[in-house]
Amino acid sequence: MGEQVFNITELAQEFDITTRAIRFYEDQGLLEPARAGQRRIYNRRDRVRLMLILRGKRIGLSLQEIRELFALYDAAHDDEPQLQEFIRILARKEQQLLAQMEDIKVVLTEIGQLRGQCEKSLGKRGNGHNQAKEL
Repeated sequence: MGEQVFNITELAQEFDITTRAIRFYEDQGLLEPARAGQRRIYNRRDRVRLMLILRGKRIGLSLQEIRELFALYDAAHDDEPQLQEFIRILARKEQQLLAQMEDIKVVLTEIGQLRGQCEKSLGKRGNGHNQAKEL
């Protein structure tokens, strides 16, 4: 029995992305499907790589970071170097997200204060405006 293969449309539907996105990842050297004329034929390895690309993008990895991880995996005889690099990348991403979370907290506090000032200002105007109508 042969290896399971997929066409570009099947992968696009499975991962809810466009065929153009898959071709982009191919152009970036992250996917290397076989060809049968103009048709792309993706194997299990390509499918797993696409899943890892999308997972990496979801957690904020750049395509370059994903490419480096793939290169480590392809070159390594064991998983240790890849796992160590992945831990380093994840730690850096975690620090970036924590810093962004702190920035977001500050901005949310400022927004709350500004909204409160605006509501207070509207309350003063509303009362004055209503009083003028009553006269």
